[in-house]
Amino acid sequence: MAEVQTIAEATAHFGAILEAQAARVAKVRQSPPPTDFSALETIRIGIIGGDGIGPAIAAEAQRLLEELLAEQVAAGKVEFGTIEGLTIENRAAQGKAIPDDVLADIRTYQVTLKGPTTTPEQGDGWPNIESANVAMRKELDLFANVRPVRVPRLGIDWTFFRENTEDLYALGSQGLTLGDLNIDFRLISRPGSERIIRAAFEFAQANHKDSLTVVTKANVVKTTDGAFLDAARKVGADFPEIPWEGWYIDIMTAKLVDEKRRTAFGVMVLPNLYGDILSDEAAEFQGGVGTAGSANIGTEFAMFEAIHGSAPRMVTEGRAQYANPGSMIRASAMLLSHIGLPALGQKLDQAMDLCSQYEKKIEMTGRDTGATSREFGDYVLETMRSADLESRWQAAVDAEAAAAT
Repeated sequence: MAEVQTIAEATAHFGAILEAQAARVAKVRQSPPPTDFSALETIRIGIIGGDGIGPAIAAEAQRLLEELLAEQVAAGKVEFGTIEGLTIENRAAQGKAIPDDVLADIRTYQVTLKGPTTTPEQGDGWPNIESANVAMRKELDLFANVRPVRVPRLGIDWTFFRENTEDLYALGSQGLTLGDLNIDFRLISRPGSERIIRAAFEFAQANHKDSLTVVTKANVVKTTDGAFLDAARKVGADFPEIPWEGWYIDIMTAKLVDEKRRTAFGVMVLPNLYGDILSDEAAEFQGGVGTAGSANIGTEFAMFEAIHGSAPRMVTEGRAQYANPGSMIRASAMLLSHIGLPALGQKLDQAMDLCSQYEKKIEMTGRDTGATSREFGDYVLETMRSADLESRWQAAVDAEAAAAT
């Protein structure tokens, strides 16, 4: 946040933001084609522990991935590495959301699995540095934040495509104060909107989804949300077989809890802030944000992570070993699909469904009244190894559906 004394200073500050964003959008127009993982000699997966409970749950997810990919690792097709230094202490000491040496290391991996990181807020004692997540999305141009939520017993099968590099989050640390006025900036570009909306339509097409929902508040926020809706009209014309409609964020938030209406939604595409809020609400149906993973996908790089925070209180209270690694394991399933192993990713998702929604032979409570992260990881691995995984999963889904009717 910048404190300025005059409107002229504020104008200069805003002008610098416009110049930087115009340069960024010019680069977006020249983005390279997506990485072809099948053509890579070795896929390098970097593990970032993060802050708070991050190292504990990231380590558990890494353990599962290394076991599931043991054959590929032995053949030299997959290689794991650890990325150090993306901690709040190191970021604060260097005054950067991502220290230069850490960013250079991250760029040596095509794919990263990242634990949650702490983002300073006004007045908490940490310096005013940008969110590491936001910075990584911008630096690596990870424009698509993909968050699936599936609860078969409720008829819920949602996939949220949240724009990742623009909106209020992109300029969240660049607001200004002029006397009693406090101003933040919101940015929505045409190229940025078109590529996230196209990604959502392509996903709907590839997965045989029969509709798509574009979420804005374009009736009130006319310039930026209006541009996002205009982009949907343009891109939607290229997918005439997929009908789409626009919904306003306030009523959309209400309809996700409407039992009669919510099952009609499938693929949703939203600007950054709306996508963050709505997908967190949606995760509650699956068991909370601790159970939901997300993908951050660009053309060259991809980063997979939990959607929740770093929970530092669990660490100070000595409870980190009881943190639920479910979100990181869900993210790992998405990672497997992204690098060309969708069948293995689906198996991991099915095992997670059984372990966290259906059979639930052990409970995660975040305390010593429940299982440890390690015990839950062992439970997921044991479930994945079972020869009857798919039939158990289908039986559980059918039983829940029958009970619901």
